[in-house]
Amino acid sequence: MKRLTAFLIGIAIVAGVLAFTARAPRHAAAQHAAPIFVTEIPSGYRDWRLISVAHEEGDLHSFAAILGNNVAIKAYREGQLVFPDGTIIAALHYRHVPSDENNKVFGRDQSFVPGSPTNIQFMVKDSKKYAATGGWGFGHFQDGKPSTDEAMMNTCFACHQQMKARDLVFTRYAP
Repeated sequence: MKRLTAFLIGIAIVAGVLAFTARAPRHAAAQHAAPIFVTEIPSGYRDWRLISVAHEEGDLHSFAAILGNNVAIKAYREGQLVFPDGTIIAALHYRHVPSDENNKVFGRDQSFVPGSPTNIQFMVKDSKKYAATGGWGFGHFQDGKPSTDEAMMNTCFACHQQMKARDLVFTRYAP
């Protein structure tokens, strides 16, 4: 009887260890596979409010209109240092080109306007879904299609992580 009891306890321990280790890799794989990229353009973004504008030189040579949904605008206006879940920030980037029409009026080359669009970028705050990237999902779209360049997309979090004190957000609210 003692041998049978020891044998059954041994089997129970082995079965428990096997069950635990069989679940662990799936759980780790699920965490690793958690999404960090935004793959759909949020609807209605063109109707959102202006947060700020940006002018980037160097290789980018672009203008950007930075827009926010109602959750983002409320957080900015209230001075929240941590954006709440549901915040979405959009950056609409355009090449900037001289305005011949405006420059004729000014009598010299000084006016630049948005040219062709280059891309649209989104940051979507969802602390659970995007936990691996500080609670933010990042999206980059060209011609309405999400980027498939995973190496490029992985640079988003690395760059934004430098703005930890501002919840990974570069853009300040323009008064």
